[in-house]
Amino acid sequence: MDKKQTMFSAVLLGLLLLASCTAEKDKQKKPQTPPVVSVTTARAVEKDVPVLLRAVGEVEAYATVAVKSVVGGQLQRVHFREGQDVGKGDILFTIDPRPFEATLRQAQANLTRDTIQLENAQKEAARYEQLLKNEYISTSQYEQMRTNAGALKALVDADKAAIENAALQLGYCSIRAPISGRLGSILLHEGNIIKATDDNKALVVINQIRPIYVNFAVAATYLQQINTLRRGQRLIVEVTIPNTPEATANIVTAKNAPIKGVLTFVDNTVDKTTGTIHLKGEFANSDGDLWPGQFVHVVLRLKTRPRVIVVPSEAVLTGQKGQYVFVVSDNQTVTNTPVTTSLTLDGQTVVDSGLHPGDNVVTDGQLRLVTGSKIAVKDTSRDVPPGGRN
Repeated sequence: MDKKQTMFSAVLLGLLLLASCTAEKDKQKKPQTPPVVSVTTARAVEKDVPVLLRAVGEVEAYATVAVKSVVGGQLQRVHFREGQDVGKGDILFTIDPRPFEATLRQAQANLTRDTIQLENAQKEAARYEQLLKNEYISTSQYEQMRTNAGALKALVDADKAAIENAALQLGYCSIRAPISGRLGSILLHEGNIIKATDDNKALVVINQIRPIYVNFAVAATYLQQINTLRRGQRLIVEVTIPNTPEATANIVTAKNAPIKGVLTFVDNTVDKTTGTIHLKGEFANSDGDLWPGQFVHVVLRLKTRPRVIVVPSEAVLTGQKGQYVFVVSDNQTVTNTPVTTSLTLDGQTVVDSGLHPGDNVVTDGQLRLVTGSKIAVKDTSRDVPPGGRN
Protein backbone atom coordinates (compact mmCIF):
# COMPACT_ATOMS: atom_id res chain seq x y z
CA MET A 1 0.00 0.00 0.00
CA ASP A 2 2.82 2.39 0.77
CA LYS A 3 4.40 1.70 -2.58
CA LYS A 4 1.18 2.56 -4.44
CA GLN A 5 0.84 5.81 -2.50
CA THR A 6 4.40 6.75 -3.32
CA MET A 7 3.87 6.14 -7.03
CA PHE A 8 0.61 8.12 -6.96
CA SER A 9 2.35 11.04 -5.30
CA ALA A 10 5.13 10.98 -7.89
CA VAL A 11 2.65 10.96 -10.78
CA LEU A 12 0.66 13.82 -9.22
CA LEU A 13 3.79 15.91 -8.72
CA GLY A 14 4.79 15.31 -12.33
CA LEU A 15 1.39 16.44 -13.58
CA LEU A 16 1.60 19.59 -11.46
CA LEU A 17 5.07 20.41 -12.80
CA LEU A 18 3.91 19.86 -16.38
CA ALA A 19 0.91 22.13 -15.88
CA SER A 20 3.15 24.82 -14.36
CA CYS A 21 5.60 24.73 -17.28
CA THR A 22 2.75 24.89 -19.80
CA ALA A 23 1.25 27.93 -18.06
CA GLU A 24 4.65 29.67 -18.00
CA LYS A 25 5.16 29.05 -21.73
CA ASP A 26 1.67 30.37 -22.51
CA LYS A 27 2.46 33.47 -20.44
CA GLN A 28 5.71 34.06 -22.35
CA LYS A 29 3.97 33.67 -25.71
CA LYS A 30 1.33 36.27 -24.84
CA PRO A 31 2.39 39.65 -26.43
CA GLN A 32 3.06 42.49 -23.99
CA THR A 33 1.44 45.89 -24.61
CA PRO A 34 4.15 48.55 -25.16
CA PRO A 35 4.08 51.42 -22.65
CA VAL A 36 2.49 54.74 -23.62
CA VAL A 37 5.07 57.59 -23.71
CA SER A 38 4.05 61.03 -22.48
CA VAL A 39 5.27 63.75 -24.89
CA THR A 40 4.63 67.33 -26.00
CA THR A 41 3.96 68.18 -29.63
CA ALA A 42 3.76 71.13 -32.00
CA ARG A 43 2.53 71.73 -35.52
CA ALA A 44 4.81 72.41 -38.49
CA VAL A 45 3.73 75.76 -39.91
CA GLU A 46 4.40 77.57 -43.17
CA LYS A 47 5.48 81.21 -42.97
CA ASP A 48 7.95 83.82 -44.23
CA VAL A 49 11.29 83.69 -42.43
CA PRO A 50 13.97 86.42 -42.53
CA VAL A 51 17.58 85.37 -43.17
CA LEU A 52 19.65 86.90 -40.37
CA LEU A 53 23.37 87.04 -39.67
CA ARG A 54 24.26 87.35 -35.99
CA ALA A 55 27.49 88.74 -34.58
CA VAL A 56 28.96 90.59 -31.62
CA GLY A 57 29.78 94.19 -32.45
CA GLU A 58 31.61 97.09 -30.85
CA VAL A 59 30.26 100.63 -30.83
CA GLU A 60 32.61 103.21 -32.34
CA ALA A 61 32.37 107.00 -32.36
CA TYR A 62 31.37 108.48 -35.72
CA ALA A 63 34.35 110.84 -35.39
CA THR A 64 36.95 111.39 -32.66
CA VAL A 65 39.03 114.56 -32.26
CA ALA A 66 41.76 115.17 -29.71
CA VAL A 67 41.59 118.94 -29.22
CA LYS A 68 45.07 120.51 -29.08
CA SER A 69 46.39 124.04 -29.03
CA VAL A 70 48.05 125.56 -32.11
CA VAL A 71 49.69 128.35 -30.10
CA GLY A 72 51.53 128.40 -26.82
CA GLY A 73 50.65 130.33 -23.70
CA GLN A 74 48.86 130.13 -20.38
CA LEU A 75 45.49 128.37 -20.30
CA GLN A 76 43.31 131.17 -19.03
CA ARG A 77 39.81 129.67 -18.95
CA VAL A 78 37.85 126.44 -19.50
CA HIS A 79 34.34 127.08 -20.83
CA PHE A 80 32.69 123.68 -20.38
CA ARG A 81 32.00 120.84 -17.97
CA GLU A 82 33.37 117.36 -18.40
CA GLY A 83 30.96 115.04 -20.24
CA GLN A 84 29.03 117.93 -21.74
CA ASP A 85 27.53 117.87 -25.24
CA VAL A 86 28.89 120.63 -27.48
CA GLY A 87 28.13 121.86 -30.97
CA LYS A 88 30.59 122.58 -33.72
CA GLY A 89 32.14 126.01 -33.15
CA ASP A 90 31.39 126.24 -29.41
CA ILE A 91 34.28 127.78 -27.47
CA LEU A 92 36.12 125.32 -25.22
CA PHE A 93 39.30 127.01 -23.96
CA THR A 94 40.84 130.48 -23.86
CA ILE A 95 44.60 130.99 -23.92
CA ASP A 96 45.93 134.30 -22.57
CA PRO A 97 45.55 136.54 -25.65
CA ARG A 98 47.59 139.55 -24.47
CA PRO A 99 50.93 138.61 -26.10
CA PHE A 100 49.16 137.99 -29.40
CA GLU A 101 47.18 141.23 -29.16
CA ALA A 102 50.46 143.11 -28.70
CA THR A 103 51.93 141.37 -31.75
CA LEU A 104 48.86 142.33 -33.78
CA ARG A 105 49.10 145.99 -32.72
CA GLN A 106 52.77 146.06 -33.65
CA ALA A 107 52.04 144.64 -37.08
CA GLN A 108 49.29 147.22 -37.60
CA ALA A 109 51.65 150.02 -36.60
CA ASN A 110 54.27 148.75 -39.05
CA LEU A 111 51.67 148.78 -41.78
CA THR A 112 50.69 152.37 -41.01
CA ARG A 113 54.33 153.50 -41.08
CA ASP A 114 55.21 151.70 -44.27
CA THR A 115 52.00 152.81 -45.98
CA ILE A 116 52.88 156.47 -45.35
CA GLN A 117 56.39 155.86 -46.70
CA LEU A 118 54.96 154.11 -49.74
CA GLU A 119 52.61 156.97 -50.51
CA ASN A 120 55.51 159.44 -50.28
CA ALA A 121 57.73 157.26 -52.46
CA GLN A 122 55.00 156.92 -55.08
CA LYS A 123 54.60 160.71 -55.18
CA GLU A 124 58.35 161.13 -55.57
CA ALA A 125 58.43 158.53 -58.33
CA ALA A 126 55.64 160.37 -60.18
CA ARG A 127 57.50 163.67 -59.78
CA TYR A 128 60.78 162.14 -61.00
CA GLU A 129 58.96 160.67 -63.99
CA GLN A 130 57.87 164.19 -65.02
CA LEU A 131 61.39 165.54 -64.50
CA LEU A 132 62.77 162.76 -66.69
CA LYS A 133 60.38 163.71 -69.48
CA ASN A 134 61.68 167.32 -69.26
CA GLU A 135 65.24 165.94 -69.17
CA TYR A 136 66.01 167.58 -65.82
CA ILE A 137 67.27 164.29 -64.31
CA SER A 138 68.97 161.19 -65.58
CA THR A 139 67.24 157.90 -66.22
CA SER A 140 69.20 156.21 -63.42
CA GLN A 141 67.87 158.71 -60.88
CA TYR A 142 64.29 157.95 -61.93
CA GLU A 143 64.87 154.18 -61.84
CA GLN A 144 66.29 154.46 -58.35
CA MET A 145 63.22 156.32 -57.13
CA ARG A 146 60.87 153.85 -58.85
CA THR A 147 62.73 150.93 -57.32
CA ASN A 148 62.43 152.49 -53.87
CA ALA A 149 58.66 152.83 -54.34
CA GLY A 150 58.40 149.21 -55.45
CA ALA A 151 60.36 148.01 -52.40
CA LEU A 152 58.06 149.94 -50.10
CA LYS A 153 55.05 148.42 -51.88
CA ALA A 154 56.42 144.93 -51.14
CA LEU A 155 57.05 145.94 -47.53
CA VAL A 156 53.45 147.08 -47.19
CA ASP A 157 52.26 143.74 -48.58
CA ALA A 158 54.47 141.95 -46.04
CA ASP A 159 52.98 144.07 -43.26
CA LYS A 160 49.47 143.07 -44.35
CA ALA A 161 50.49 139.40 -44.30
CA ALA A 162 52.00 139.90 -40.83
CA ILE A 163 48.71 141.40 -39.63
CA GLU A 164 46.75 138.43 -41.04
CA ASN A 165 49.11 136.02 -39.31
CA ALA A 166 48.95 137.91 -36.01
CA ALA A 167 45.15 137.99 -36.20
CA LEU A 168 45.13 134.27 -36.96
CA GLN A 169 47.38 133.54 -33.97
CA LEU A 170 45.13 135.68 -31.79
CA GLY A 171 42.11 133.74 -33.03
CA TYR A 172 43.81 130.49 -32.01
CA CYS A 173 43.71 131.72 -28.42
CA SER A 174 39.99 130.85 -28.47
CA ILE A 175 39.92 127.08 -28.97
CA ARG A 176 36.58 125.95 -30.42
CA ALA A 177 34.98 122.54 -30.96
CA PRO A 178 35.84 121.29 -34.47
CA ILE A 179 32.88 118.84 -34.43
CA SER A 180 29.66 118.33 -32.54
CA GLY A 181 29.82 115.62 -29.91
CA ARG A 182 30.34 114.73 -26.27
CA LEU A 183 33.38 115.92 -24.33
CA GLY A 184 35.54 113.65 -22.24
CA SER A 185 37.73 114.46 -19.25
CA ILE A 186 39.66 117.75 -19.07
CA LEU A 187 43.30 116.82 -19.54
CA LEU A 188 44.76 120.29 -18.82
CA HIS A 189 43.21 122.72 -16.37
CA GLU A 190 43.27 126.49 -16.00
CA GLY A 191 46.67 127.95 -15.21
CA ASN A 192 48.73 125.35 -17.09
CA ILE A 193 51.30 126.54 -19.60
CA ILE A 194 50.73 125.14 -23.07
CA LYS A 195 53.59 124.64 -25.50
CA ALA A 196 52.71 124.80 -29.17
CA THR A 197 55.51 122.34 -29.98
CA ASP A 198 54.15 119.68 -27.59
CA ASP A 199 52.16 117.54 -30.05
CA ASN A 200 51.15 114.94 -27.48
CA LYS A 201 49.29 117.23 -25.09
CA ALA A 202 45.60 117.01 -25.87
CA LEU A 203 43.34 119.33 -23.91
CA VAL A 204 40.17 117.24 -24.27
CA VAL A 205 38.79 114.51 -26.55
CA ILE A 206 35.48 114.90 -28.40
CA ASN A 207 33.51 111.85 -29.56
CA GLN A 208 30.75 112.37 -32.08
CA ILE A 209 28.01 109.95 -31.02
CA ARG A 210 25.10 111.20 -33.15
CA PRO A 211 25.23 109.40 -35.51
CA ILE A 212 27.41 106.52 -34.35
CA TYR A 213 28.99 103.37 -35.84
CA VAL A 214 28.83 99.71 -34.81
CA ASN A 215 31.69 97.53 -36.04
CA PHE A 216 31.15 93.80 -36.54
CA ALA A 217 32.34 90.93 -38.70
CA VAL A 218 30.59 88.08 -40.52
CA ALA A 219 31.83 85.04 -42.40
CA ALA A 220 33.31 85.97 -45.77
CA THR A 221 31.07 83.38 -47.43
CA TYR A 222 28.24 85.93 -47.19
CA LEU A 223 30.25 88.67 -48.93
CA GLN A 224 28.85 88.14 -52.43
CA GLN A 225 25.28 88.00 -51.15
CA ILE A 226 25.77 91.18 -49.12
CA ASN A 227 27.26 93.07 -52.05
CA THR A 228 24.47 91.92 -54.37
CA LEU A 229 21.75 93.01 -51.97
CA ARG A 230 23.40 96.39 -51.28
CA ARG A 231 23.10 97.35 -54.95
CA GLY A 232 19.33 97.38 -54.82
CA GLN A 233 18.39 98.14 -51.23
CA ARG A 234 19.50 99.38 -47.85
CA LEU A 235 20.43 96.51 -45.56
CA ILE A 236 19.02 96.89 -42.05
CA VAL A 237 21.26 96.29 -39.04
CA GLU A 238 19.73 95.78 -35.59
CA VAL A 239 21.61 95.86 -32.31
CA THR A 240 20.58 95.02 -28.76
CA ILE A 241 22.42 95.94 -25.59
CA PRO A 242 23.22 92.84 -23.50
CA ASN A 243 23.31 92.37 -19.74
CA THR A 244 20.14 94.30 -18.97
CA PRO A 245 17.53 92.81 -16.58
CA GLU A 246 14.96 92.87 -19.37
CA ALA A 247 17.28 91.07 -21.79
CA THR A 248 18.11 88.41 -19.19
CA ALA A 249 14.41 87.70 -18.74
CA ASN A 250 13.81 87.70 -22.53
CA ILE A 251 11.32 90.53 -22.15
CA VAL A 252 11.22 93.11 -24.93
CA THR A 253 10.75 96.60 -23.52
CA ALA A 254 11.45 100.10 -24.77
CA LYS A 255 14.81 99.92 -23.02
CA ASN A 256 16.11 96.76 -24.68
CA ALA A 257 14.17 96.85 -27.96
CA PRO A 258 16.41 96.40 -31.04
CA ILE A 259 17.98 99.63 -32.26
CA LYS A 260 17.82 99.88 -36.04
CA GLY A 261 20.48 101.24 -38.36
CA VAL A 262 21.79 100.86 -41.91
CA LEU A 263 24.81 98.99 -43.24
CA THR A 264 27.14 101.69 -44.61
CA PHE A 265 30.57 100.06 -44.91
CA VAL A 266 32.00 96.79 -46.23
CA ASP A 267 35.75 96.43 -45.91
CA ASN A 268 37.80 95.92 -49.06
CA THR A 269 39.82 93.00 -47.63
CA VAL A 270 38.87 89.67 -46.09
CA ASP A 271 40.67 88.90 -42.83
CA LYS A 272 42.82 85.89 -43.72
CA THR A 273 43.25 84.90 -40.08
CA THR A 274 39.54 84.60 -39.24
CA GLY A 275 37.97 84.30 -42.70
CA THR A 276 35.62 87.17 -41.92
CA ILE A 277 34.73 90.49 -43.52
CA HIS A 278 34.59 93.69 -41.49
CA LEU A 279 31.32 95.68 -41.67
CA LYS A 280 29.94 98.89 -40.17
CA GLY A 281 26.40 99.93 -39.41
CA GLU A 282 25.39 103.56 -38.93
CA PHE A 283 22.83 104.47 -36.26
CA ALA A 284 21.15 107.80 -35.58
CA ASN A 285 21.51 107.20 -31.81
CA SER A 286 19.14 110.08 -31.09
CA ASP A 287 18.49 108.76 -27.56
CA GLY A 288 22.20 108.26 -26.83
CA ASP A 289 21.78 104.59 -25.88
CA LEU A 290 24.93 103.52 -27.74
CA TRP A 291 28.34 104.51 -26.37
CA PRO A 292 31.81 104.14 -27.90
CA GLY A 293 33.54 100.98 -26.70
CA GLN A 294 30.27 99.23 -25.83
CA PHE A 295 29.71 95.63 -26.95
CA VAL A 296 26.34 94.82 -28.50
CA HIS A 297 24.54 91.93 -30.19
CA VAL A 298 24.22 92.58 -33.93
CA VAL A 299 21.68 91.18 -36.38
CA LEU A 300 22.09 91.86 -40.11
CA ARG A 301 18.92 91.26 -42.13
CA LEU A 302 19.76 89.89 -45.59
CA LYS A 303 16.47 88.77 -47.12
CA THR A 304 13.21 86.95 -46.40
CA ARG A 305 12.54 83.36 -47.43
CA PRO A 306 8.84 83.12 -48.32
CA ARG A 307 6.54 80.26 -47.30
CA VAL A 308 8.98 77.87 -45.66
CA ILE A 309 8.11 75.10 -43.18
CA VAL A 310 9.11 75.86 -39.61
CA VAL A 311 9.11 73.71 -36.45
CA PRO A 312 10.39 74.33 -32.91
CA SER A 313 14.13 73.71 -32.81
CA GLU A 314 13.80 71.13 -30.00
CA ALA A 315 11.81 68.88 -32.35
CA VAL A 316 14.85 68.32 -34.60
CA LEU A 317 17.26 65.58 -33.44
CA THR A 318 20.53 64.37 -34.91
CA GLY A 319 21.36 60.69 -35.30
CA GLN A 320 23.90 58.55 -37.13
CA LYS A 321 22.05 59.00 -40.41
CA GLY A 322 21.49 62.73 -40.00
CA GLN A 323 18.67 64.88 -38.70
CA TYR A 324 15.19 63.54 -37.99
CA VAL A 325 11.93 64.28 -36.21
CA PHE A 326 9.16 62.11 -34.75
CA VAL A 327 5.91 62.72 -36.62
CA VAL A 328 2.66 61.86 -34.84
CA SER A 329 0.08 59.92 -36.86
CA ASP A 330 -3.70 59.91 -36.43
CA ASN A 331 -3.63 56.75 -34.26
CA GLN A 332 -1.28 58.46 -31.76
CA THR A 333 1.84 56.59 -32.82
CA VAL A 334 5.06 58.16 -34.03
CA THR A 335 7.30 57.69 -37.06
CA ASN A 336 11.01 58.51 -37.25
CA THR A 337 11.12 60.89 -40.24
CA PRO A 338 14.45 62.13 -41.76
CA VAL A 339 14.56 65.88 -42.48
CA THR A 340 16.98 68.47 -43.85
CA THR A 341 17.23 71.91 -42.26
CA SER A 342 18.92 75.15 -43.24
CA LEU A 343 18.25 77.93 -40.76
CA THR A 344 17.53 78.38 -37.06
CA LEU A 345 16.03 81.63 -35.79
CA ASP A 346 14.63 82.51 -32.36
CA GLY A 347 14.00 78.89 -31.39
CA GLN A 348 12.49 77.98 -34.78
CA THR A 349 14.15 75.75 -37.40
CA VAL A 350 13.45 75.88 -41.12
CA VAL A 351 12.84 72.39 -42.56
CA ASP A 352 13.69 72.20 -46.26
CA SER A 353 12.47 68.64 -46.81
CA GLY A 354 10.76 65.80 -44.95
CA LEU A 355 7.71 67.60 -43.54
CA HIS A 356 4.49 69.19 -44.72
CA PRO A 357 2.56 72.10 -43.24
CA GLY A 358 0.33 70.86 -40.41
CA ASP A 359 2.44 67.81 -39.52
CA ASN A 360 2.39 67.18 -35.77
CA VAL A 361 5.93 66.65 -34.40
CA VAL A 362 7.20 65.69 -30.98
CA THR A 363 9.09 68.44 -29.15
CA ASP A 364 9.78 66.75 -25.80
CA GLY A 365 10.14 63.11 -24.67
CA GLN A 366 11.84 61.78 -27.84
CA LEU A 367 14.47 59.75 -25.93
CA ARG A 368 11.93 57.01 -25.14
CA LEU A 369 10.47 56.84 -28.64
CA VAL A 370 10.98 54.56 -31.62
CA THR A 371 8.92 54.17 -34.75
CA GLY A 372 5.51 52.81 -33.77
CA SER A 373 5.62 54.00 -30.15
CA LYS A 374 2.29 54.90 -28.64
CA ILE A 375 2.15 58.41 -27.20
CA ALA A 376 0.00 60.55 -24.95
CA VAL A 377 0.25 64.32 -25.32
CA LYS A 378 0.92 66.17 -22.09
CA ASP A 379 -1.51 68.79 -20.87
CA THR A 380 0.93 71.72 -20.82
CA SER A 381 -1.71 74.02 -19.38
CA ARG A 382 -0.90 72.59 -15.94
CA ASP A 383 2.57 74.10 -16.19
CA VAL A 384 1.25 77.60 -16.75
CA PRO A 385 1.82 79.82 -13.67
CA PRO A 386 -1.07 81.74 -12.10
CA GLY A 387 -2.05 84.68 -14.24
CA GLY A 388 -1.93 82.83 -17.54
CA ARG A 389 0.67 82.10 -20.19
CA ASN A 390 2.93 84.94 -21.37
